[in-house]
Amino acid sequence: MEEQFPMKQMIDDQGNIIDSSHELEINEELVQTMYYHMLRIRTFDRKSINLQRQGRIGTYPPFEGQEASQVGSALALKDGDWMFPTYRDHGATLTFGADMVRTFQYWNGRQEGCVPPSGKHIFPQAVPIATQIPHAVGAAWAEKRKGTNHIALAYFGDGATSEGDFHEGLNFATVFRTPTVFFNQNNGYAISIPIEKQMNSKTIAQKGLAYDLPSVRVDGNDCFSVYFETKRAVERARTGGGPTLLEAVTWRTGAHTTADDPTKYRPEGQGDEIVHPIDRLEMFMKNYNFWDESWIKQTKERLDTEVEEAVEAMENSPAADPKDLFDHVFEQLPEQIEEQKDQYLMHLKGD
Repeated sequence: MEEQFPMKQMIDDQGNIIDSSHELEINEELVQTMYYHMLRIRTFDRKSINLQRQGRIGTYPPFEGQEASQVGSALALKDGDWMFPTYRDHGATLTFGADMVRTFQYWNGRQEGCVPPSGKHIFPQAVPIATQIPHAVGAAWAEKRKGTNHIALAYFGDGATSEGDFHEGLNFATVFRTPTVFFNQNNGYAISIPIEKQMNSKTIAQKGLAYDLPSVRVDGNDCFSVYFETKRAVERARTGGGPTLLEAVTWRTGAHTTADDPTKYRPEGQGDEIVHPIDRLEMFMKNYNFWDESWIKQTKERLDTEVEEAVEAMENSPAADPKDLFDHVFEQLPEQIEEQKDQYLMHLKGD
């Protein structure tokens, strides 16, 4: 199956162009945009880990190592499109226009963190595995029935492809030719289970065969390959060509979450040979005269300031309303949950 679904790559681990099919489209604006967003979300990610260790936010799922997959795919979308993220795709949501303060608030347990900016179609991050996939198909189908050219992109990990929601989503999308892009980030592990122990498939892409679904594997650490293949799938969906399944083969450098210890299930040294996506892009920039030391320095300073200011704003937010634990789920609370709510509020009052 690896031969039937070869991994597409534009730049190698040394930052050299090995596929020139889009070389003329790689200009300074695109390169700097890629670098800016990848560095921005890594700065956010590392700060979030520190905040969790200090007890200033809750359990947090790092995404370092997957920056190229998240930025490259998010940049292929346009205003009006839909994004359906998992709990690990806040890098993609930030790239697509999510507010950084609200993103920090989400990981601080605040319901405001689920609210996207006005005009941005960003679904709340899905913690249950694969549940966002049928939602994305439904949103895409609605856009098709309304006669718009908006599409929906659904993120999910390799473990999600073993869930029924994944297969139901693909089946519905292909039957109704919905404008959906299924974007898999295959980082090799479903929490602590390596991919070879949770499926017999050699690739994620081959799972599209059962649905006659166009499927592509890309090097998920190559931001250009991710960007151009996602852009092609997005435009195919936008122009009535139907859905596409993309498998971005990448690597999660850290733990599944800050409550996880990967040393208990990963062999020592596993992944050490993988070149980080930002390092690869930096080598490309130096190889092809896109490197600007002054711009890099200014960008890093600007991003450090942005992140610190967002943290300060998050921590200076008004206290959360305890009723948020119960509201916004049911139109009318079931009796037993109403009783729990009353008991909890009485407890807070000291009664």
